[in-house]
Amino acid sequence: MTTRNIRRQPLVGLLLAAVAGICLAEWRPLAIDAVCIAAAILAVVSFWQPRRFIIYGLVAATFFALHAVQITDSPGRKLAGEIGPQKRPVVATGEVLTEPKVSGNYATFLLRLDTIELGGKRETCHATVRVRWKGEPELGDEIRLTSLAETIPPERNPGVFDMRAYLAREDVYDSLFARYPDDGVIVRPRAGNFILRLAAKSRAWMQATLTRGLEDSPDVGALISGMALGLRHETRDDIEAPFQQTGTLHLFAVAGLHVGIIAQLLWLLGRLVQLPRRTAAAVIIPFLFFYSAITGLHVSSLRAATMASILLGGIFFDRPVLALNSLATAALVILAVNSNELFHSGFQLSFAVVGAIIVFQNTIFRPLFRLGKTDPFLPRSLVSKPRLVLEAGYYWTARGVSISAAAWIGSAILIAWYFYLFTPISLVANLAVVPLAFCILAIAMLSLIAASFSSWLSVVFNNANWVLSRLVLALVHLFSQVPDGHIYVEHPHWPNDARAEITVLDAGAGAAVHVRANGRDWLFDCGSARDFETLVRDYLHSRGVNRLDGLLLSHGDSLHVGGAPAVLAEFDPRIVIDNAAPDRSRIHHSLVVRQTRRQFVARGDSFSVAPDIVAKVLHPPRDFKGRVADDEALVVRLDIAGRYRVLFVSDSGLKTEEMLLAQPEELRSDILIKGQHVSAQSGSGKFLDAVQPKLIVATSVDFPARERISDAWAEQVRARGIKLFRQDETGAVKLEFFNDGFCATPFLGQEIFRSSSR
Repeated sequence: MTTRNIRRQPLVGLLLAAVAGICLAEWRPLAIDAVCIAAAILAVVSFWQPRRFIIYGLVAATFFALHAVQITDSPGRKLAGEIGPQKRPVVATGEVLTEPKVSGNYATFLLRLDTIELGGKRETCHATVRVRWKGEPELGDEIRLTSLAETIPPERNPGVFDMRAYLAREDVYDSLFARYPDDGVIVRPRAGNFILRLAAKSRAWMQATLTRGLEDSPDVGALISGMALGLRHETRDDIEAPFQQTGTLHLFAVAGLHVGIIAQLLWLLGRLVQLPRRTAAAVIIPFLFFYSAITGLHVSSLRAATMASILLGGIFFDRPVLALNSLATAALVILAVNSNELFHSGFQLSFAVVGAIIVFQNTIFRPLFRLGKTDPFLPRSLVSKPRLVLEAGYYWTARGVSISAAAWIGSAILIAWYFYLFTPISLVANLAVVPLAFCILAIAMLSLIAASFSSWLSVVFNNANWVLSRLVLALVHLFSQVPDGHIYVEHPHWPNDARAEITVLDAGAGAAVHVRANGRDWLFDCGSARDFETLVRDYLHSRGVNRLDGLLLSHGDSLHVGGAPAVLAEFDPRIVIDNAAPDRSRIHHSLVVRQTRRQFVARGDSFSVAPDIVAKVLHPPRDFKGRVADDEALVVRLDIAGRYRVLFVSDSGLKTEEMLLAQPEELRSDILIKGQHVSAQSGSGKFLDAVQPKLIVATSVDFPARERISDAWAEQVRARGIKLFRQDETGAVKLEFFNDGFCATPFLGQEIFRSSSR
């Protein structure tokens, strides 16, 4: 793109000014009045002296004020202030704003309130809240709920998706929970926006049509629905993961490719019925936005629909349209509606990728095509037909490579930041998969058109898509297995001089502890299967862990080792330290580990975690049989650099502690990391006196009651001068060990514990 072309696209500068204003308001949102006055003055000045820098200043001030109002004086924030941090009973009426997603008999959706009764006082309210209700509402229904209102809780572990922060950007801060169906009633069905309800019904019909005849292949049906209609949530995680690892997950985000196909098909249809160009453009534009509504009104689809509408508007008004200017226009429109979109990964990725394609694609394409181009001074009549065919094929290959490379340039940093993923294989994967995806989308559109007059022909198209979808799945899985084709990377950070780092994840009543030292990564227990899916895997990816050096399994409790099969499959630990005591755990017995990598340990055994970290097993004795699984749990002491001791006791109880007290000199440790015994009794006074820890990190959950730390025990710990981090209050806890001391940082809260030597 030349400098002359950039100067002809003034909306790019306006967009940059708007982004600057929004970012400044995010940083300092307090001086709204002063900014509004400045905007008014700039508006007057720009009327008399329309200079470029004055216009930019006016746009920046306008978007500053717009964003400042959205983040400081919104209905959601006001409601959150009225409800407060505690759970409160409320009676609320409002309109179902999103399609309910059913999980575990509960429907989850967003509700735009009309009224709310709080503390016996009923008032009008226009805030939006998240609702869980055991009812069957539909999009657009007006409902009344008797429920408990509470602030949406924060995430309790690092590296996982922060739903609270995401919803806050949508001005949603509170949730309503209605436990029983009778706690709510549908006051007026289908009372919402007619267009959105029509879009939802159209989406349901389209999904049923596109999957007709594919009932025995639900994975393929979910893939087609995800690609054509943006129904990504219906695709299983194990199917979606390879798309993410190969950089082809954008196929599930309805964007330029999807909207372009729709626009092209509608344009061809308009030409077939001999519509004038202007009439065809005027008809296609609303259809594009309706398709965006069908696919969920996501930023990528809105951006693509807006850009396509601007391009079609150029036909309607007989004016040339510049791509970068059109992209900036789409961004300005979206930010004017909701300035918080700037901070969503979807907005940033969508515009960064398209912008990079516009700016870099030709720059990459020209020298690439020149390598295989026929000598331009050679007359075309002297060039053989095979050479012409080869040149045409090379032209389209070079075009695809340049688009893929430009898109990768635009997305690489953002994907690494948001998803901790670097995907060099995407340059090749997109070349193979995107053309097939284009064919799948085109055939899907033909299937929908054919369904209006021939269900048989529609099924034929669907079966053709079955073949292509199977090919896409095979290719994506193949590319995801390429060595170093995708690499998980940690966010860049200032290096510190920590000798070792231990992160105690908050896995509820289970356990998962990450130990890192000297470039080695170990996992002590891995939580339940659900914990692995929801937090352990994402946490390890966020730390840039592609393979574990070791996995320790403390005992057969499913809350501690239920995620082990998935850990073995995805992180392929070089060694597995297992408990030699016999147990009756089905999950434990079913683990498939290479014999050369599995080491069974018992009391008296030691193993190396890192060059300066040695683990010593204190319990159980070999062939020990406990009354319950918790009595057989491994007790391991880490000796770090000869300076610090960390004692892992898992879910050990009083019986185990009595056995350990036979050798009190082995127990002395700086930090104690413990769970709760099934009897709810652990951490006796004698045991604490023998260990003499400076800090205890202990699991604690409200249900079941035996997994909660009692107030009496907590007071007993404090009376001994021991700092207690209970994970129902702190979430995950990060421990760092230095030459002159150690510190403990909770994920929730501001309190940091430092040993006396630091």
